[in-house]
Amino acid sequence: MHGQAKRVVMVIAVLSAAAAAGCGVKKEVHQRTLDELTATQGELAKTRGERDDLKRQLGMTEDERGKLAKGMKATEAELAELRKQRAANEKRLAAFRDLKKRFAKLVDTGKLEVGFRNGQMLLKLPSGILFPSGQADLTKPGQAALSEVTNILLEFKDRRFVIAGHTDTDPIKSRKFKSNWDLSTARALSVVQFMVGAGFPPTSLAASGYGEFDPVAPNDKEENKQLNRRIEIILVPDLSELPTLTGAEP
Repeated sequence: MHGQAKRVVMVIAVLSAAAAAGCGVKKEVHQRTLDELTATQGELAKTRGERDDLKRQLGMTEDERGKLAKGMKATEAELAELRKQRAANEKRLAAFRDLKKRFAKLVDTGKLEVGFRNGQMLLKLPSGILFPSGQADLTKPGQAALSEVTNILLEFKDRRFVIAGHTDTDPIKSRKFKSNWDLSTARALSVVQFMVGAGFPPTSLAASGYGEFDPVAPNDKEENKQLNRRIEIILVPDLSELPTLTGAEP
């Protein structure tokens, strides 16, 4: 662009000198000079246009950079959330390993199972250990087993637990209980009352009955029915252990 401008200056200078000297200039020379001047001015205008286009392109690039920076910021936020969720999962797994270790003796004797179901950590006690058939009053062996469980859970009394009662599909044959729902709920309530009596905070416990409607095995044979007749002590997760809900803070 500097060369073109220089040519324009030189042409103008030649024309000015010729006019100042008052000397004659041949017509063809004059015309050629004018043509060169016109051509140079056209190239200069083209260059200016290219410069303006380049500015516009640079402006678009800045917009794209802005979008890229925004996208990177969003990605960093997603990574931070993933790290938070991973830390929460590690915390839950650590608590699970701790519980399993503390309940190892009861697990070894078959009185208790520790595991995960539907994304929840739980302790599972067979109803056959805790209750007589068709009843909701704890047996003495059941009280002894539940006392061992409660003594350990007292170390976690700042956490909340749901006591869930479950039955098989065999219809209940009792004047006291109209359905398996009634029986399962009454059994869950008996466990809650026992734990409260052993010193567990009542504000950290809840009772629920599922009847035969949440089986862990098909009710097609006696072994499976025994698996379905159970009491579950479910650890209620803190909101901080769950992924953040959209638009909500934990």
